[in-house]
Amino acid sequence: MEYIKAKDENIDCIFEIVQKTVTTIYPNYYPKEVVDFFCELHNRENIAKDIEDGKAGILVDNCKIVGTGSRDGNHITRVYVLPEFQGNGYGSFIMQCLENEIAVEYHTALLDASLPASHLYENRGYHTLKHEKWSVQNDVILVYEVMEKLLPGCGMKICYEGKRFRPKVNTENGEVNGETIFCYHQQGNELWAEYAGGGISRGYLIGFAAKNGELDFYYQHINEDNQIRAGRCHSVPRILDNGKIELSEEWQWLNKDQSKGSSIVTEI
Repeated sequence: MEYIKAKDENIDCIFEIVQKTVTTIYPNYYPKEVVDFFCELHNRENIAKDIEDGKAGILVDNCKIVGTGSRDGNHITRVYVLPEFQGNGYGSFIMQCLENEIAVEYHTALLDASLPASHLYENRGYHTLKHEKWSVQNDVILVYEVMEKLLPGCGMKICYEGKRFRPKVNTENGEVNGETIFCYHQQGNELWAEYAGGGISRGYLIGFAAKNGELDFYYQHINEDNQIRAGRCHSVPRILDNGKIELSEEWQWLNKDQSKGSSIVTEI
């Protein structure tokens, strides 16, 4: 799956996702007046404006648009997944992508939590700052929570939390290949990852991320020959045209021949 910027041709699809989700899910939590309020809030005009301003995104899986999300600065808005695709982690994936974008510029993420989504936000580490209310039709009152989360990697050029990478190029003395998957995590400037596949039974790395996004870490793994290998690496990031990260790496083994090598890994 891939979360990408929305385009003008996605207006109707985003509108349908939001309207179907609101009219299907929200009546279980809110009176009709509140449901109507959310439907009007997310009309085609407002969606088109967010797309024009570069604020809206879509989640694509197997060539189908299954969800959408938006942000205004560090304020996350309009995160919706089609009802028939809920429960598969799509909402969490959209949230992670938005938080990664926000973490480049801000220390915290903010959002207004509806009742159907509040448990998702709490599980992601958001806490309530205050309760707000809004008067809708027929004197019905909408009550909602304003929630905030301190972001890992705040102030960094790139936040690696939740990113996954696959080797694209590697020198012959390396042991990972295109079937090896790296799963990165970050908190502040601390960085760690698990990796496996492509001849690697189990591997871990740990190190630091600089504010410019460059990485310095040590790695160790068990290979298919049941050997333990260890080394150190310096990685320099580059943002590709599709928004994905490419890491150019210079590394050295710390056991056996202690040879040096280089590789390129790309975000998947």
